[in-house]
Amino acid sequence: MDTLEKIAGNGASYRAPRLSATAPLIHAGCEIVNSTFGAWCEVGTQSRVINSTFEDYAYCDRMADIANTTLGKFANIAAMTRIGPTDHPMDNASLHHFLYRSSYYWDDVQDDAEFFARRASRRTVIGPDTWIGHGAIIKPDVTIGAGAIVASGAVVTKDVAPYMIVAGLPATPLRARFAPRVADRLLALAWWDWPHDRLRAALDDFRALKAEAFLEKYQG
Repeated sequence: MDTLEKIAGNGASYRAPRLSATAPLIHAGCEIVNSTFGAWCEVGTQSRVINSTFEDYAYCDRMADIANTTLGKFANIAAMTRIGPTDHPMDNASLHHFLYRSSYYWDDVQDDAEFFARRASRRTVIGPDTWIGHGAIIKPDVTIGAGAIVASGAVVTKDVAPYMIVAGLPATPLRARFAPRVADRLLALAWWDWPHDRLRAALDDFRALKAEAFLEKYQG
């Protein structure tokens, strides 16, 4: 989500609010429940974030729906994605949520707390510097490795290795972003753990250098 510059209704350009190390930038119409945010985080317009954690620099674009998920540092979540979608009781006589949201229907019964606890325990983990494409769905209990890319519209039902590109329904590997030796070195470098000022100092190199050249300069 490029929020540096937007176009106003009258055609004039304006600069969007800067991100902050102390509080997330949460755009209009969001629903945020039982969730925490690190530094420099952003939640796009009309997104829903429930029982989740955004680590530093993680963001989602508009109308993302994220539940029971940990977003790693620098995670890039495109618009209209669904991460950690909740499930229904498939083994019971009925799928309907009257089984567990029972208080919606009767005054003399409480909701099924155990069902909600089981649902919340099925965590989805999105690794650092990942890119989840527009409209992708990532199921509960799935881990997306560091630097991986999930193509637009993919449905991910299994773990994705670091620096792997996956696509399709269900998602399958297309190719690795880098040779194994390069991926291993990037994982070892773990630049996503660098402090903010070091990232700024290396910004020109992040922009100009390919991964191997960057590694040679910063890892030797």
